Amino acid sequence: MWPRFDGLRTLELGTPGELRTRLTNLALIGRKTATAGLLALDYEAEGEEVEHVGERLILLTDAGDRAAELEITRVDLVPFANVPWDFAHAEGEGYTSIENWREVHRDYWSSQGFDVDNTTIVVCVRFHVVDTP
Repeated sequence: MWPRFDGLRTLELGTPGELRTRLTNLALIGRKTATAGLLALDYEAEGEEVEHVGERLILLTDAGDRAAELEITRVDLVPFANVPWDFAHAEGEGYTSIENWREVHRDYWSSQGFDVDNTTIVVCVRFHVVDTP
């Protein structure tokens, strides 16, 4: 189960440390407006429901503090091979192509002990910052 903060579910981007700090900062400046998770790994294994449009989440810093409140604007469940370029670009991490996005994400999830194939369901979440402390 995901942690709660002020009664809302939380979102922690990437893995702790430098990656989480960088991704959180990208979201705070409005460059990162999307994030991807795996249905099996990030939701089913955690006992969590997929986000829904209009839901508010608390974005946490690497230290576990409140960085911002986000509002979910769109959620799509898509096979890995069908994740569109506009979503990858909205992740704001400087991907050069959809192939680059797939390579980086495949490597990331593999490093987390989960191998993806073209049919693995990706939860594509779009958001915007509605409030910062």
